[in-house]
Amino acid sequence: MEGFDIKEELKKLPDNPGVYIMHDAHDNIIYVGKAVSLRKRVRSYFRESTPHTAKINKMISLIDYFEYIVTDSELEALVLENNLIKEHSPKYNTMLKDDKTYPYIKVTLGEEYPRVMSTRIVKRDKAKYFGPFTSNGAVKTTVEYLQKKYHIRNCNYNLSKGEMDRACISYDIKLCGAPCRGLVSKEEYDANVSKVLEFLGGKTGEDIKELESRMMEYSDNLEFEKAAEIKEQIEDIKAVTQKQKITLTNDEDKDYIALARNDMDVIVSVFFVREGKLLGREHHYMKHALLDTDEEIIDEFIKQFYQGTPYIPREIYIPVTLEDKELLERFLASKREGAVSLITPLKGQKEKMLSLARENAQLILDRDSEKIKLQEARSVGAAREIGDLLGLPIVSRMEAYDISNISGFANVGSMVVFVDGKPKKSDYRKFRIKSVAGPNDYACMEEVLTRRFENHAEILPDLILMDGGRGQVNICLKVLEKLGIDVPVCGMVKDDKHRTRGVFYNNVELPIDTSSNGFKLVTRIQDEAHRFAIEYHRLLRTKAQVHSVLDDIPGVGPSRRRLLMKEFSSIDELKEASVERLCQIDGIPKNAAEAIYEFFRQSENNEDI
Repeated sequence: MEGFDIKEELKKLPDNPGVYIMHDAHDNIIYVGKAVSLRKRVRSYFRESTPHTAKINKMISLIDYFEYIVTDSELEALVLENNLIKEHSPKYNTMLKDDKTYPYIKVTLGEEYPRVMSTRIVKRDKAKYFGPFTSNGAVKTTVEYLQKKYHIRNCNYNLSKGEMDRACISYDIKLCGAPCRGLVSKEEYDANVSKVLEFLGGKTGEDIKELESRMMEYSDNLEFEKAAEIKEQIEDIKAVTQKQKITLTNDEDKDYIALARNDMDVIVSVFFVREGKLLGREHHYMKHALLDTDEEIIDEFIKQFYQGTPYIPREIYIPVTLEDKELLERFLASKREGAVSLITPLKGQKEKMLSLARENAQLILDRDSEKIKLQEARSVGAAREIGDLLGLPIVSRMEAYDISNISGFANVGSMVVFVDGKPKKSDYRKFRIKSVAGPNDYACMEEVLTRRFENHAEILPDLILMDGGRGQVNICLKVLEKLGIDVPVCGMVKDDKHRTRGVFYNNVELPIDTSSNGFKLVTRIQDEAHRFAIEYHRLLRTKAQVHSVLDDIPGVGPSRRRLLMKEFSSIDELKEASVERLCQIDGIPKNAAEAIYEFFRQSENNEDI
C-alpha cells in the first residue's frame, strides 16, 4: 500500500487485545491472527531475534501492510478471528476441514417447560441463545450446574402429550423437579428458568460467593481435590458469563456507525455484521466537517455512504438521534426495497458493539488519520474519479473480465469484482469455456458474459470493465442488448508494451492521468482479472498433466485416477509421495500404492516425466 511504512506503523500499535489482518501487495488477506496485546504480537513478526517457521517466514516476506480491530477481551478477539478466517480463507491460516463452530448455551423458551442445553447450531426459533463460547468443557460444566441447582429438566419428552407414568432417574437424584409428573408447579418452574436467564445474563455474584464459600470449607477440611473441583467450576462459570459481543445470537444483518473527532479531523467507522457475525469494518475520513455537529456528520454520512453502497441492512445503529430520522429511513427503504430502521441503542449488547466501533474510530483518529485519507483516495476516491471521467453518477461495483488460453487449449474466463475500489473475492467467478474450441477470444468472452448475466442478472454492476478495446466492448454490449440489460461498458486499453494507457467508452478512447488514483485502480483491476484467469488456466493445465501421466500406471483406472487428482495438485507433489502417504487415501490399497510409487521411481531412472 502506498504511504504505508511498516516500521512507523509498528510504533503506533495499541497495547490492547484484538485481531490483526495481514495483506500482500495485491490487497489479498494472507493471514488473520488474534492477540492479547496487538503491539507485542504484531511486532514479534518483524523482530529478527524471534524464530519463526519456514511457513511464517514466507508469509512475513509477502506482507505489504497490516490493519487491526481492537476488542475488549481476548475472548472477543478469538471469536472475531474465527469469523474473519471463515469469511476470507487466508492462505497462511490453518483451516479446519469440518468448519467447526463454537458452542452456545440454549434455553428453549418456546417449550412449556424450557430446557437448558449446549448446542453448536443457532436457529431462528423462540429459544434464547448465549454465546458463542470458546470452551466446550466450560459450557458443559455450566449447563450441568444450572440443571442441578435449578432442577431444570434435560429430557426430550414432549410434555404436551400429558404426564408420564413415572419420573426418570434425574428426579430420583434431585437433578430435575419432574414437571412430567406434575411434581413442580408451572409458576415455580418458570421462576427457576428466570433465574437461569439472569445467571447467563451475567448476574452470578451470589452463585460465585456460594461456590467460593464451599471451596474454602473443603480447603479448611483438607479436602483439596474437592476444593480444586469447585475452583475449576468457578473458572468455567466466569468464562461462560464473560460479556462478549463480537458474534450476536441472531442471524440478521446490521451496520454499526460511530465517529471520532479532534481539532483536525473527523473519522466515521462502520462495523458490518452479517448473519450475526462481525465480518468487517471501514473507516472514512470526512472532509469539511470540523464545524458540523455529530448529528449533522452522521446524517450526511448515511446519505452519501448508502447512496453508493450495493447493500443496505434492515437495521443500522447510530450514536445520535437524528432530527430527520423518518425521512432518512424512507430514503434507505426506497433503495433497499424493504423497511430500514435507524436505531440509537442506550444499553445492552448493541450499545456495547457501537462503543467498540467508536473505540476503533478513536484509535484510527489518534494514529492513522493520514493513512485513512490515503486509503480512501486509493479506493472510494479512485472509483469516484473513474465515475467522473465517464460521466457516471455512481461507480461502486465494478466487474472485469479476461480470457486465458494457450493456442486454444483449455479456454477459461475470469470475472473479478471490485466494490468501492476494493476487491470482493467472494464474488469472483471462474468459467471453463464449453462452446468454443481453439483460440477465439471474442467467442469465449461472449459465452462468459452470457452465462454470467443469464444466471445472475439480479446482481448488476455499476460498470463493466473489459480487458481490451473496441472489440471486447462491442461483444459485451451485444450480449447485454440481447438479454435486455443496461449497464455501462468500458474497455481497458493497453499500449504496445502491454501497459494500460487509457479507457474506451462510448466509442471514444479517453486518456487518464497516469499519476491519478483512478488510473492506478484501473490498472489494478486489469492486472487482477488477468492474474485470476491465468491462475485458473494453470490449474487446469496441471490437472491435465497429472491425468495424462496417470493413464500409464498399471492398476490405476478411472476411479483411482480421480482420487489421486483430487488429493494432489501437481505431478511433482504426487511423485514425492511415499507408499505410506498413498495408503492414507481411501480407495488406494497397498498394492496400488506400491505400483504408483514404483512407476515414478522407474520413470526417474529412464527420463523426466
